[in-house]
Amino acid sequence: MAVTRRRLGDILIEQGLLTEQQLKDTLDDKATDQKLGDALLLRGFITEQQLIETLEVQLGIPHVSLFRYPFEARLFNIVPKEFAKRKLLVPLKVEGNKLYVGMADPMDVIAIDDLRLITGFKIEPAIASKDDILKTITKYYEEESFDDLLDGLEQDEEDQSDELLDMDAPVVRLVNQLLSNAVTQKASDVHLDPQENRIVVRYRIDGTLRNERVLPKSMQGMMIARIKIMANLDITEHRVPQDGRIKTQVDLRPIDLRVSTLPTVFGEKIVMRILDLGSNLTDIAKLGFGQLNMERFMREIDKPNGIVLISGPTGSGKSSTLYAALSKLNSEEVNVITVEDPVEYQLEGINQIQVNSNVGLTFAAGLRSILRQDPDIVMVGEIRDKETVEIAIRASLTGHLVLSTIHTNDSIASVTRLMDMGVEPFLVTASLNAVVAQRLIRRVCRDCREIHKPTMREQEIFRKRGLEIHEIARGSGCPQCNMSGYKGRMAIHEVLVITDEMKTVINSGGSAADIRRIAVQENTVFLIDDGLMKVQQGHTTTEEVLRVAIAD
Repeated sequence: MAVTRRRLGDILIEQGLLTEQQLKDTLDDKATDQKLGDALLLRGFITEQQLIETLEVQLGIPHVSLFRYPFEARLFNIVPKEFAKRKLLVPLKVEGNKLYVGMADPMDVIAIDDLRLITGFKIEPAIASKDDILKTITKYYEEESFDDLLDGLEQDEEDQSDELLDMDAPVVRLVNQLLSNAVTQKASDVHLDPQENRIVVRYRIDGTLRNERVLPKSMQGMMIARIKIMANLDITEHRVPQDGRIKTQVDLRPIDLRVSTLPTVFGEKIVMRILDLGSNLTDIAKLGFGQLNMERFMREIDKPNGIVLISGPTGSGKSSTLYAALSKLNSEEVNVITVEDPVEYQLEGINQIQVNSNVGLTFAAGLRSILRQDPDIVMVGEIRDKETVEIAIRASLTGHLVLSTIHTNDSIASVTRLMDMGVEPFLVTASLNAVVAQRLIRRVCRDCREIHKPTMREQEIFRKRGLEIHEIARGSGCPQCNMSGYKGRMAIHEVLVITDEMKTVINSGGSAADIRRIAVQENTVFLIDDGLMKVQQGHTTTEEVLRVAIAD
């Protein structure tokens, strides 16, 4: 008698990992050929670890954690690298005539049959996470050849000028491998730090820098020259900073890299910002706005004119918020034009201008030209000087909605910064609709999340902000989050709406403290408050919030 397999959705609901409404919404929206598990992961309803454990129950196939798994290096010679990467599988161990294999999809019978023919073994599948498999492939297939690359580089050190363009040259493969590793580990930046006797490669993952590897000093010149060639920079210039861009594909995904070089006493330091063109930046609901902040932000960007500024330091997600707002506003009835440096993500239906100061196309010059193009909505990448802000104000006063970013610590500092640039207070109040301050904080890993009682210090912090806290979520550390307790990031926001009362204070020369007092009266949710609310909801920890926001 055939055994009826229980449905994945039913098991997830039974385990309390999913609601019936979430399952219904996912089934209604998912593509015909998309698996339910993949669709649930994409929407963030469950984690990959939760899916694996549920599939183990449903299919009766064991799951395996590849973190610190005692792999046998010889098995990686049996399974070809390209096959492992394409089918998302890794060899685990051999027992008799059986080859145990970790697979992202253990029901892929074609991959199992192909592997049986390639290896001659009977295949025993186990379920492993996609991330674990990719990290293992990177470590065991690509690291194995790393020493060979170093040897090749040192042997060819005499004359390597031609090799910088040869795709099979050791230096080219080495740089490609560093980028591939960075994308696999979901790094946002790659740092090449020259030191006196070595060069250190570091990745920024979830906002935190981690040492990836240390390379010999002798490789510095070749690596920097190769990256400069990829970014169309001047390889003969070592004394001044340079900026460039690389468009490439890593594991068949389009990746854009912003490259910055900086002369230091030990040579040029290079930082590459990774922009994943395959990621989805268009959903404003996924930015992490609280309910009140979301309502205020939507109301301000729906206005026909005025300026909405987004403030925060480099790497705080300002561009993502701007692009999400533009995607929300973009329709065939409006003409949207942007002037950016650089154009990070290309949005369909929006006219985007790249700043080029070498030919005189600055933010101010581009913005001045935009106003003759009959725009409805204008986005300026960054307000850096008095000329740019004056043209932006003029645009907002003549019936345009202007979106831009500014580098300040919080929303109130943005108002005073505009006046520091030399803008008259009455122009600021006439044009400015709202300022959104933003920071990124790490999320508690959902796979090793544990509930703890708050400390006395934490209770005191919450009490000072008029909030209560009874329990706090913390990650204990697991293979999924590299034992850090955090996985992924989310934004905290502060939406300062410029009200009539605030305009009166600004026009009369009021201080930042006066503006803050009115903001408190208007129930403004400050960065620290929004962060602590996300601690209450179990998304992050108090330490993370205090790392980026100051408690008064």
